[in-house]
Amino acid sequence: MTDTASRPDAQTSIPDRPSLEGLEEKWDGVWSEQQLYAFDEDTTRDQVFSVDTPPPTASGSLHIGHVFGYSQADMIVRYQRMRGKNCFYPLGWDDNGLPTERRAQNYYGVRCDPSLPYDPDFTPPMEGGSNKSSKAANQVPISRRNFIELCEKLTTMDEKSFEEVFRTLGLSVDWNHSYQTINAHSRATSQRAFLENLEAGQAYQSEAPTMWDVTYRTAVAQAEQEDRDREGAYHRIGFTRTDGTGEKVFIETTRPELLPACVALVAHPDDERYQDLFGTTVTSPLFGVEVPVKAHPLAQADKGAGIAMICTFGDSTDVIWWRELELPTRSVVGRDGRFLPEAPWITTAEGQAAYAELAGLTVFSAQKRVVEMVTESGDLVGEPTKISHPVKFYENGDKPLEFVTSRQWYLTNGGRDSSEGGLRDELIARGKELTWHPAYMESRYRNWVEGLAGDWLISRQRFYGVPFPVWYGVGEDGETDYDTVLTPSVDELPIDPTIDVPSGFTEEQRGQAGGFVADPDILDTWATSSLSPQLAGGWNSDPALFEKVYPMDLRPQGHDIIRTWLFSTVVRSHLQQDALPWKHASINGWILDPDRKKMSKSKGNVVTPIGLLQQHGSDGVRYWAGRARQGVDTAFDEGQMKIGRRLAIKILNASKFALGFGEAPADPAGRLAADPSAVTDPLDRALLAQLADVVDQATAANEDMDYARALEAVEPFFWAFCDDYIELVKERAHGNAPAGEAGAASARAALAIALEVLLRLFAPVIVFATEEVWSWWRGGSVHTQPWPESAPLREAAQGQDSALVDSVAQAAIVVRRIKSDAKVSQKTPILAVTVEAPAAALAHLEAAAADLTALGRIERLELVAGAGEEITTRDVELGEPPVKQPRSKG
Repeated sequence: MTDTASRPDAQTSIPDRPSLEGLEEKWDGVWSEQQLYAFDEDTTRDQVFSVDTPPPTASGSLHIGHVFGYSQADMIVRYQRMRGKNCFYPLGWDDNGLPTERRAQNYYGVRCDPSLPYDPDFTPPMEGGSNKSSKAANQVPISRRNFIELCEKLTTMDEKSFEEVFRTLGLSVDWNHSYQTINAHSRATSQRAFLENLEAGQAYQSEAPTMWDVTYRTAVAQAEQEDRDREGAYHRIGFTRTDGTGEKVFIETTRPELLPACVALVAHPDDERYQDLFGTTVTSPLFGVEVPVKAHPLAQADKGAGIAMICTFGDSTDVIWWRELELPTRSVVGRDGRFLPEAPWITTAEGQAAYAELAGLTVFSAQKRVVEMVTESGDLVGEPTKISHPVKFYENGDKPLEFVTSRQWYLTNGGRDSSEGGLRDELIARGKELTWHPAYMESRYRNWVEGLAGDWLISRQRFYGVPFPVWYGVGEDGETDYDTVLTPSVDELPIDPTIDVPSGFTEEQRGQAGGFVADPDILDTWATSSLSPQLAGGWNSDPALFEKVYPMDLRPQGHDIIRTWLFSTVVRSHLQQDALPWKHASINGWILDPDRKKMSKSKGNVVTPIGLLQQHGSDGVRYWAGRARQGVDTAFDEGQMKIGRRLAIKILNASKFALGFGEAPADPAGRLAADPSAVTDPLDRALLAQLADVVDQATAANEDMDYARALEAVEPFFWAFCDDYIELVKERAHGNAPAGEAGAASARAALAIALEVLLRLFAPVIVFATEEVWSWWRGGSVHTQPWPESAPLREAAQGQDSALVDSVAQAAIVVRRIKSDAKVSQKTPILAVTVEAPAAALAHLEAAAADLTALGRIERLELVAGAGEEITTRDVELGEPPVKQPRSKG
């Protein structure tokens, strides 16, 4: 560092009453004006530290979990910037997807009907969201294009409010490099990646049973599903043998409503109870459909009756049995979650009449009616046995998922390639190649990959998202030919196949024989956000930038989306670039409420951050986040935020004192705030020796991206610096001690050096208070200063034992205790005292006797060797407490 005089932009005025109020707005304005965190594209890859920052879903509001995770990522980035890295730190917005659609519906009181024409003059019936606008019966149907326009309008509003929170939080992102997952750039990038996957045989279509959310009427991928415990019941129902005996075969099921979808019964091949049934048939109750009895090892002899009905489809095991036993498909549940109008495989009059009572009913109502019917027919034996069992839900859904047969797009992800050395093994190897923080998170990734049951279902039957860039040919018979896939060229992207026309066709041929039809689906939102490194880095638009930032250095994210966002990004980069998307993954935990439950919007227990940032200050909230270990779930704790606020205030006040003596002579080598040759007192040198150890500890922790361990090293030193060292040297720094001017110069230089180093050490976490203090006496920003090094501090310490500080601090405590025990003011003089100390500590106390005497207002101090390991006092003689001066009334 150079001195202040050589820094024309430095400020030297110290406020009379330093305060945290208003610092966020003040410094965000300065940083924005100066473009302090802008990425310098005139660089080489080795100079860059690039971050694949999570794009928050731009629907609704941020919650405290966002503040928690983004603060921690920012701490890592700020450290790297101080280490001299050119930081590429963009922030994206995850605009598309079901949450945005739901919010637009409820906010404007509308719903999308793709069959309606576009209305250029449409005005939404409501705005702002209410109980009325969120009810489906009150929502006005509008065209797909009108609906998308409202989604875009709403996300733009949300993004502005999100940015305000992140700026208040002090994130050092480069706002010049923000992106959206729905704009033209992202659509072109996503569509190009899909077309390349399609050409490489990695993307494919298949008509098969798919997990389906009946509310949103869309397919749901495995990674988006979650188990929720639901009340249910086992129903013991009899099927009739067709061998003329009239005997019953009893199954136990929790899905009696799927009786009309039954295609077989199945038992374990080794189950002796059913050996004579294998190869025979039975008829289903109510519906009279003849079905075979099969053997399969997945049947569980110890579950229920040991024999189960296979329906198309009740659960994933049904799908396996259906595929491996080559059974027919008899689906009864439609995309709307209601029973289909017809079941042509039911041929008896009685069966058709029974099914007619179910047609159009919801699954819930159909189950109730079937139970009534099998009770009336005598096919239900005994009372249902109530149970609680896990049921699959879409993570954002309200109703259980159903299996629906549909045509969908898939992307290979190793789920169907378990051969040795296949894609699954390659992706597991990628996980081992990645450096995880904390390391044990790699096992969560590996377990997810090993447990995949199929490829990644990437198509969604929704509206607001990236369209699949394909059309299908229509045969002369007017039927869609899904094998004739028409695609655009890359330079035509982005396209919307429902508006744009494939090469060689005209709009008039849309939907006509010999013409074409558009693929109506959109890409899963994860299929776009999984390309966040490519989107932010300009893979499709700026190859020069992409070369400088990719593979990125860091992916920060929560552990709950390792299976979704992290894994899907690894898949895309492996398929597109044959590389990991980043070198490091920093994984943060959940925020827990007082009941130790995860905070989430769906649970309604989240806390919005802006009030907390205003109440405790952004530095206080960041401190709470910085104290949390990576990967560990953390309790929401305003007490920690209050401590963080006190720390930020203490930084201001301690700095005001340390800088109150005027500018110390600068270090000729430009490495420290003051000339280290001026530090001559043993106590001052010991302080710098101790600070050198702290710098080494904090540096090692930050190099491992462990911001919490770094803070744990710095914070205790700072409090000891304020509570002990400053109090000990206060009189000497003012020139009121026997050491005279040399002693005062030593204290002032040590204070200046320690303060500057501490400001840099705290800067990644306490961003506003450190910047404010820096502006009092230095030019530029603390956040662009080099990270402190220990070597100059050790040189200034000149070999002084750092334990001297601890010894003198302990002695100061016992001296203060004399007065606190006597219940007198600390300003009370001590006429005489004998301090006993161990031999090693005694030498330390002798070296700092003058400062200890000044601290305790001791007139006669005797230092003697003690027998124990503790520092103690005896032969104490207290003087008269000072007389309190009456307060002036003027």
